[in-house]
Formats: sequence, structure tokens, C-alpha cells
Amino acid sequence: MKKVALILGLALSTTVLGAGPSWAAPQTAAAAVWNTAVVRHPADWYATDEARRLAATVILHQSSEGGWPKNTDLFAAPRADADPGLANTIDNGGTTLPLAFLARTIMTGDTSSRAAFDRGLDYLLAAQQPNGGWPQFFPLRGGYHDQITFNDDAMVHVLELLRDVGDGTAPYGFVDDGRRERARQAVARGVDTLLRTQVRKNGVLTGWCAQHDAQTLAPAPARRFEPASLSGQESVGIVRFLMSLPDPSPEVIAAVDGAVAWLESAALRDTTEVFVTDAEGRRDRVLAPKPGARIWARFYDLETGRPIYIGRDSIVRHDLMEIEYERRNGYRYVGEWAEQLLDKDYPAWKRTVAAG
Repeated sequence: MKKVALILGLALSTTVLGAGPSWAAPQTAAAAVWNTAVVRHPADWYATDEARRLAATVILHQSSEGGWPKNTDLFAAPRADADPGLANTIDNGGTTLPLAFLARTIMTGDTSSRAAFDRGLDYLLAAQQPNGGWPQFFPLRGGYHDQITFNDDAMVHVLELLRDVGDGTAPYGFVDDGRRERARQAVARGVDTLLRTQVRKNGVLTGWCAQHDAQTLAPAPARRFEPASLSGQESVGIVRFLMSLPDPSPEVIAAVDGAVAWLESAALRDTTEVFVTDAEGRRDRVLAPKPGARIWARFYDLETGRPIYIGRDSIVRHDLMEIEYERRNGYRYVGEWAEQLLDKDYPAWKRTVAAG
């Protein structure tokens, strides 16, 4: 903490990072900004001419295989110089968010997006690998992109969509029986993969890595600063999905209980994340003491369980301040990801499970 104290002493200002929502409230139709708020409009908005116009633009971005790119404004016309490397992915809301948006327009009775939706859903079903998981990109392109990808909840987003399709939950009630059954089967295989990839330490269930090897199912690295490790972020998303399953099996209950116990033990207690202005006038992200606070590291060592921080040099460190400025402020190494899960959602789920 000496380094933190020094930085705080040099700081011109500090701001405590709150646990607010990841996205702002739904934007008005006039804003037409492509982000997760596009699926949170009032239901009647999706029947408007504006929604149909935007849906037509979204479809223009669909690939010949049926997927959509990531990090792309799908409400803007496709660019002639668009990076083909971004196409056909489930990363960062690619494919799953466009499908969720189009479904809401189809639900209003507009069938003009139905063919694109069906093709996109077929793409997701085809992308599931023999291991039961989903790669970051499909068709496969090699490297870490082919691993089972939990990173940023990519596979969880697919499973959530297919779960709702299989259940006929709004806005997916229009999906035909054949595709609904295929979705149910895909979810069952996906859940089995979640159970098989959960890491055991000395026989005890813990959490998950952000990526798992497509062949062995073992924790696997991705980018140079994303090591094979236990993830304090991705494990939360997986637990939430497992808790959403009706009539959970004993295996699912054990997986949830084990992961929650691990998350409880992995919390960085009496610690918070703050932004400071450093001696050079730059906004910087640091850890600081705060009695009663809890945060979780993105990465935990598979053997020791200690939080680890890795920059672009791929050297394992145990102090966030030893990571280069660019990565420390361009990547979330810590967060309050598990707080609400542990304090509210898991206890409520346990009561529901106990009640039968």
C-alpha cells in the first residue's frame, strides 16, 4: 500500500468508482446509437418506421455465414473498408445483440427481418463445437479465437439467447418448433460444458477461466495479458446463467455453490478502486484501502489463488501499480463483479431451490 499512498499523495483529485450500470438508460429513438440499450426500448417502439429502418441497416452487416461483427455501429451503413476480421463473432455482443434486436421488430408482426434472424440463429447453432462450447469466431480462424470463450460473457450471451428461444420466451415466440428444439439441445450441451470446465482445486469446485482449451477443456490463455487463470469476472456471469435454469440438477446446484464459495474466499477485502490524477496530470486507476469494501481481481493464479496482474510483457505481477499505465487504464483488472450476486441474488436463489 506504500505505492498507493504515494500516488494518492501526489493526486490532484480522486473519484471512487461506483457499481453503477454498465450502460446508460435506453436512448431515445432519435439517438439511434448501437449499444445494448437497443433492446430496452418500450415494446411499441419496435413497430415504428424508425425501428424497421434501423433493422434493415442492421441486416446489411450480416455476413454470408449468418453472423455479425463486433465493435461496429450496426445502425450506420456498412463501410467499404470494413475489417473482415471483425465478422462472424459472439465477442462483445457480436451476433447475439443483433438477433435480440431483430427479434423485437419481428415480434410486432413485421416479418421483413425474419429470414435474417433465422439465418443468424442457424449460424449460432452451427457454431457450437463438438466440445459443447462456442469459439469467439466461427468459422474457426486459429489461435485463442478457437477456444471455448467465456471472456466478457460471450458464451453466456449465446446460451441466454438460445435458452429463451427454446422456451419460446418473448420476443422469441415466433421461432419455429424445429429451431426451438435445436436450441434446447444446444443449451443442454452447453450446460454440460460449463459443468465440465469448472476448475477443481484439490477436489473442490472453484470458478472458470475466461477461455478453456477446445480439446482438453483446461484453462487456456488468450491475449498476452490474459493468462490461464481463474476469473473473478467471467465466473460471475456463468453462475448467473446456471442460476437461471429451471429445476436445477444436483450437479448445477453444486457448481453454483462451489463457485460462490470460491468467490467469497477470493474477494479483495477492505480495498476499492479509485481514479486519481497523477503527478503528470494524467487520470490513473489505482487500488486504495476502504474499510468494508470488496472487489475481485480479473485473474487469480490457478495454483496459489493469489490475484495476478499481467501487462503486455506477459510477466506475472501481484501489484496492479507494476502494470504499465496503458494497460492499467485500458483494461479492467479488478471490479465489483460478484458483490450483488453474493449479497442478494445467490441467497434468494438458495431460498427458491430449498423451497423446491
